[in-house]
Amino acid sequence: MQLTVTALLGLVAAANAHGIVTSPATRTPGKATEAVCGKTMVDFYQADNTSYPEALFRAHPTLGSDYNPAKCNLYLCRGYQFGDNTANVQSYKTGDVVDMSVFIRIPHKGYANVSVVDTTTNSVIGTPLISWPDNYAATLNPPANQTKFSVTIPALGDRCTTAGTCVLQWYWLGQGQTYESCVDFTTPKSMSMKLFKA
Repeated sequence: MQLTVTALLGLVAAANAHGIVTSPATRTPGKATEAVCGKTMVDFYQADNTSYPEALFRAHPTLGSDYNPAKCNLYLCRGYQFGDNTANVQSYKTGDVVDMSVFIRIPHKGYANVSVVDTTTNSVIGTPLISWPDNYAATLNPPANQTKFSVTIPALGDRCTTAGTCVLQWYWLGQGQTYESCVDFTTPKSMSMKLFKA
């Protein structure tokens, strides 16, 4: 039996598909991402939204002149830009419990966590909210607590009051493959008490 070009492309996409957060809403690529990451990158992830940057570089060793690595960090939210995702910003406060769902298409034993990440510095604030030090998604049907779990929003002060600054980032490193999904969120500004003299 002979495979058509379309069927072959479908098999390639399936081979590169592994995992993504499905809830809450995560960043997706659009025009703002294309402007700094290039059309090749956006087309790649729109064809397979569960893929990973190492596969992108393998398929396209040079991403083209419209890829700007200084503005497109493929290892922070896959390079997806906040400008494409302003409608999906969640509002959380300290102590809120956030239910998360992950779709694992192809298992790869590895390490995973969910952290609050400051996107302006690409740094984790505090410690991971939940983590799996090993054996994450090692089997075809991962344990339920690896695909349906909750995290609690920590005290963040005023660090996450501006939309686009902070994300909940699900990070999974398995067999040299990096997966990230980012949920944009804000927290309310803290109210300081002022003392007035009579």
